[in-house]
Amino acid sequence: MERVRVVRSLFGLLPLAALALALTPASPAQTADVSGRYQCTQAKMQGKVIACNTAPLILKNDGRFELRGWEGNYLVSGQWVELSDSLVKTRAKIEPGHKIVLRYYGKHGRVEMTFERRVAELGKTALS
Repeated sequence: MERVRVVRSLFGLLPLAALALALTPASPAQTADVSGRYQCTQAKMQGKVIACNTAPLILKNDGRFELRGWEGNYLVSGQWVELSDSLVKTRAKIEPGHKIVLRYYGKHGRVEMTFERRVAELGKTALS
């Protein structure tokens, strides 16, 4: 008899527990830390893969970036890194293996540049 009363009281609390779970705010999504120095590993121009010898893409911890004299701010949004300055805004895709792929239209048509983090600094476990 005592067991039945305990079970009934637990079932009475079930709607309250469900309501508490529904009203609990979800934790904010964690954004990936993509800051670091990225070397250009390859470029595709007019459908042909060519060696890439451009300056590195540098994503700083404070949300700023540098790329071939272009400086501005960046923001990580899902699987994209949005690069912008006062006039230009573009985005690059984050890919597995510490890669960032920037696609744009230049004077030679569509260009795709792949940047990759490869060098591990001493004392750090993460690649940068």
